[in-house]
Amino acid sequence: MLLLAALWYAFLAVFPEVSLVGKSPGQVWGYLVTGPTAETAREAILADLRITLRDAAIGFGAGMCAALLVAALFVSVPAAAQTFMPVAMLLRSVPLVALTPIIVLIFGRGLTGVTVMTAIVVFFPALVMIMTGLRSAPRQAMELVAAYGGSRWTALRMVAVPAALPSVFAAARISVPGALIGALLGEWLGSGTGLGASLIRAIPTFQYNRLWASIVVVTLVSVFVYAVVGVLENLVLARFAPKAGQD
Repeated sequence: MLLLAALWYAFLAVFPEVSLVGKSPGQVWGYLVTGPTAETAREAILADLRITLRDAAIGFGAGMCAALLVAALFVSVPAAAQTFMPVAMLLRSVPLVALTPIIVLIFGRGLTGVTVMTAIVVFFPALVMIMTGLRSAPRQAMELVAAYGGSRWTALRMVAVPAALPSVFAAARISVPGALIGALLGEWLGSGTGLGASLIRAIPTFQYNRLWASIVVVTLVSVFVYAVVGVLENLVLARFAPKAGQD
């Protein structure tokens, strides 16, 4: 954080022509904490932040659950992966901004549309990482389950999923910032609520203090949630990874 603050100050010093638009960490601190209107500013930003966090959480959950289910299907049924994985990669190459009008037309401008846009951002990277984790399951353990009459789904549940836990949490860590970005984009282009919409409204109305303060707040929240996922990963892997290794 100190390095980021130093780079922030250095950028404003090297490019003084952006002083009208660019705000320093001290100015953001004054706007949010010590200024005469700090309480009002915090309440406005936090109100928008709550909407964005709700949108990001729902989209993150939907995207991760879909990635888990589809990855399990693709690993268990190779024909499905060969058929639909190229289609998924093709869709992934299409910019979300280009898909937004279609998503808004189908799902509307409310929470559902934002959830779909956020889930798309989360889904594709998580799918690839989770599939890699499921395919890394020990072959001997998978064959042992089959030898005792277990189905492919039983082997997946008992062996592959525990072995894929590191990949699942790695996908979750990567997807957390992506979910916030997807929620901001969905709010900007779709619902018109939350921080995504307020960031865009702040530019033409010259509310640059609010703009920078909102960016700082959402960045700090993203870093915090990323760290929380890392802590959960350590706790879960400490509980299940040794057991998976014994199996």
